[in-house]
Amino acid sequence: MRRRDLLSLSAALGLPLGLAAGTSPARAAVPAPGTSLPGGGVRTHALSLLGPPSLPADFTHFPWANPQAPKGGEVVRAALGSFDSFNPFIIRGTPAVGAGFVFDTLLRTNADEAATAYAHVAQWIDLPADGMSVSFELNPAARWHDGRPITAADVVWTFDALRQHGRPHYRAYYGDVAEAVAESERRVTFRFRSSENRELPLICGELPVLPQHWWASRDFTRPLLEAPLGSGPYRVERFDAGRSVTYRRVEDWWARDLPTARGQFNFGVQRFEYFRDDTVVVEAFKAGQLDLRQENVARNWATAYDFPARRRGLVRLEEIPHELPTGMQAFAMNLRRPLFQDARVRRALIEVFDFEFLNANIFFGSWTRTQSYFSNSELASSGLPQGRELEILERFRGRVPAEVFTQEYRLPVTDGSGNNREGVRRALALLQQAGWQVRDRRLVNAQGQRFEFEILLSSPTFERVAVPFTQWLDRIGITARVRTVDPAQYQTRIDAFDFDMTVDVIGQGFSPGNEQRGYFTCAKAQENGSNNVAGICDPAIDELVELVINAPDRAELVARTRALDRVLLWNNFMIPNWHGRVFRMAFWDRFGRPERSPRYGLGLDAWWVDPQRDRALAEARRTL
Repeated sequence: MRRRDLLSLSAALGLPLGLAAGTSPARAAVPAPGTSLPGGGVRTHALSLLGPPSLPADFTHFPWANPQAPKGGEVVRAALGSFDSFNPFIIRGTPAVGAGFVFDTLLRTNADEAATAYAHVAQWIDLPADGMSVSFELNPAARWHDGRPITAADVVWTFDALRQHGRPHYRAYYGDVAEAVAESERRVTFRFRSSENRELPLICGELPVLPQHWWASRDFTRPLLEAPLGSGPYRVERFDAGRSVTYRRVEDWWARDLPTARGQFNFGVQRFEYFRDDTVVVEAFKAGQLDLRQENVARNWATAYDFPARRRGLVRLEEIPHELPTGMQAFAMNLRRPLFQDARVRRALIEVFDFEFLNANIFFGSWTRTQSYFSNSELASSGLPQGRELEILERFRGRVPAEVFTQEYRLPVTDGSGNNREGVRRALALLQQAGWQVRDRRLVNAQGQRFEFEILLSSPTFERVAVPFTQWLDRIGITARVRTVDPAQYQTRIDAFDFDMTVDVIGQGFSPGNEQRGYFTCAKAQENGSNNVAGICDPAIDELVELVINAPDRAELVARTRALDRVLLWNNFMIPNWHGRVFRMAFWDRFGRPERSPRYGLGLDAWWVDPQRDRALAEARRTL
């Protein structure tokens, strides 16, 4: 399931498709989970892909949230680039950061559990015995910010709008859903094309619900530059297009006392100020213009925060561990370009990239090299294929790289000195096999055309990685240029696949499924705006993706995902980057936090402004 964040359904109570349901007493007025439905099936308060949900139907709050957390205070955060829309669901426009605060979903995920979500806008979930549908009964208290009730018709309208007009990944994601039907004012049913896609009920539960009556006078296919109507914990209070946006907490939010929300969304106001450069953001934070930031630049974490307020203890830096799968961040080559269509050429570029040098000299040794599309999880392939994974791959023998069966996939490792002679020799040998030769110190093909390309970036921050890479490429006669554009232009070019190479991030969860179509299949390789940024198109990979989606149980899902991972790696589609296993947070000391963070997330929604700390900080700032 998705990451951005995050969904095989396990057997429990004899449910079809392995869907897990709770068995504890239900909340008042809610039929008990586990109750049999007419014709078979079960009613539940939660869905989980990996086993029974850990929380009973009468849970009061997520364990990582503090239900006594005070509400209020204003928090200022940073965003990069600009925005021109509050419609984050379509390909047109650049959506404002934080727009998701405005919208509620049928279910809400628990960041303490892998691939588990609990009833939210939906009050309960009905799972029939044949596995061909899922039904959601909506909470009668669910309301839009204008006071009108959320209805099944709103859910159906949203589903149809996203599938017809939304970003391409919605069509891939909901591809196995035949239709959504409003059976009554508060009951909606999603009907499936087959019973093989085990994650569909949870996928449908991820649906953000939009108000049909509000959109009736607006064009959903166009960017929206007005405050949208929603049902979430915040509403847009004011904005300056492209510069700032302020969200105010909805005091009478209909879901404020639900267990899925209690102790969360505590900030009274959240304001996002837009900046063009991350370096400026750091300086704005140090000047007290921003309250907190997540630091993703290792150099900044090591060197940028030595300033008076930090030395006085007014600013805190903390590394917060997490257990999230880290997916794949990589230099993605645009396979639609003839230059990158030979796997030997792609491997040559991998050989030239010197991660060890970067980690030692730029990253302060803080990152781990990514070796899998499903890194930091049991889904990552390793060694040689064995057992069930080998059985799966055997049917593809002759259609996937032969090395899949004979060699462990490994990335090159250097001594970190920057003198990558062995890598350069291997790269030149591969390029020669692919028809490239060095003439007058430039790499050319049989037609005399030079090997030249552009690395497209959205922020200057990554230039310190891309520029050394171009210098290493120059040693073998390749001319690579770095071009950094503003985030809006960058997104437009990426959506149109107008690039040679860029940095792509493929997020993964604990239970891969429908989203893999969007990442890796031929159907999405030519669909503008899709998540298949690299343009991967291989019939064997298409088949492996469908095997992953239709895995009947967890053991089979793991084997099939490892097989897919191994084939992706051996095609050398990307130059893997690195990952970390902590969130690095810098913040002014005015916040309270729960005793622990969730296992699979930062849990920032459960932080609050501590009145006592806030007053003490304000007093101390006067003496800076």
